[in-house]
Amino acid sequence: MTLIHIFPGQGSQQRGMGRDLFPRFPDLVAQADAILGTSIAALCLEDAEGRLRRTEWTQPALYVVEALGHLARVEDSGRTPDFVAGHSLGEYAALFAAEAFDFATGLRLVQRRGALMGAMTGGGMAAVLGLERARLEAALAGQTSLDFANLNAPTQTVLSGPATALEAAQPLVEAAGGRWFPINVATAFHSRHMQPVRLDFAEFLAGITFQPLMLPVIANATALPYRDGEVAHLLARQIDSPVRWVETVQYLLDEPEPEFVEIGPGQVLTRLVAEISRQPVPANIARRL
Repeated sequence: MTLIHIFPGQGSQQRGMGRDLFPRFPDLVAQADAILGTSIAALCLEDAEGRLRRTEWTQPALYVVEALGHLARVEDSGRTPDFVAGHSLGEYAALFAAEAFDFATGLRLVQRRGALMGAMTGGGMAAVLGLERARLEAALAGQTSLDFANLNAPTQTVLSGPATALEAAQPLVEAAGGRWFPINVATAFHSRHMQPVRLDFAEFLAGITFQPLMLPVIANATALPYRDGEVAHLLARQIDSPVRWVETVQYLLDEPEPEFVEIGPGQVLTRLVAEISRQPVPANIARRL
């Protein structure tokens, strides 16, 4: 059996997350409080000011809960996973699990990432359900300012781009038989429109020393395992590249008896894995090494 820890991204946050984890890891909680300048427990458990809805707070909060969740799972089970992967922000918890950086360094990375991404405006995102990628591409022919941001499942794709382009795309998608769900963000995450953030974040990453990976981590940008020496490059690239979750899961499904364990609030990735596992793996994707 191949044990795989998977970590969800922004959108999975919920008030009350981490309740059982914070008392178990007081030293790491103290580190988080010092870095964030606020109580991580109060942020996650009370959220009196509604900060969990804001990118600059959501991302650090999720990283802390997922990193502690990983430590707790390993401690309780006595087993380290064989592979790890995370969806967008969740990739940082996966890299922490693989010891690419320590807890505090990971939190500083996520804090900077969230601040840069949260400052961007002028765009939006929408989830499209019920259309395979080829049919969605055909429906959007001519909509050149939209990008595929999250390739979540064979018939679940998130579009990203200018708000006006999304408005124009909705009737085209619905006419093709797709279901349209606007996402409550004002930023075109994981699209070419995030290039300024990618450049700024790359400068920040240049000052970080990354350690050799102790576990295989599947990268969002490539859907292949990270290689030593490319962590900074792929984390910067992730900012304006699609999250290739379908291919990531298909890669992992080729391992012997894969068992996926979602670490973090909710079960969104577990449901996506179940949907992806029911689909045949295209010949051009199956085991590309």
